[in-house]
Amino acid sequence: MKIRIICPACETPGPTLEPGAASWQCLACDHLVAVASPSPDPALPSCAVCDCHELYRKKDFPHTLGMTILLAALVGSTITYWLYDWWWTWAILIGSAAFDGILYLLVKDVVVCYRCDGEHRGVLVDPERHTPFELTVHERYRQEKLRKEAVRVQLLSQGKSPR
Repeated sequence: MKIRIICPACETPGPTLEPGAASWQCLACDHLVAVASPSPDPALPSCAVCDCHELYRKKDFPHTLGMTILLAALVGSTITYWLYDWWWTWAILIGSAAFDGILYLLVKDVVVCYRCDGEHRGVLVDPERHTPFELTVHERYRQEKLRKEAVRVQLLSQGKSPR
């Protein structure tokens, strides 16, 4: 299992971390993140970084590459459509859809934590435990993060030290 941590202080993605490390230090802001001990269960019941039990799965595919393929197909089909070459237009559109479908089948899943956005690669994906992304769960953790930041700012403004 490999873990990619996103720094909670500056939100900079860090390099891939092997499990078993006790802590991780951000290269950008030197923030230190304590790493929980990973579970021996290969289906990963909780996050190896923050020990949160709510995880989701997504395809381990770069979004920029997907958008580049889509834009190339759009531009190519628009040009052939403008040149009244219908066969090439349909070939480009159907070909890009087929290429996208093949990539979807070939690309593996990655398990992501809602709380810390830690990405866990090389784990056994359990469809019942690792469900697809849920916006309501994500919003709950986003609101939690905002509340913690507000408390931290309030403590700093009062001259107190946040823990």
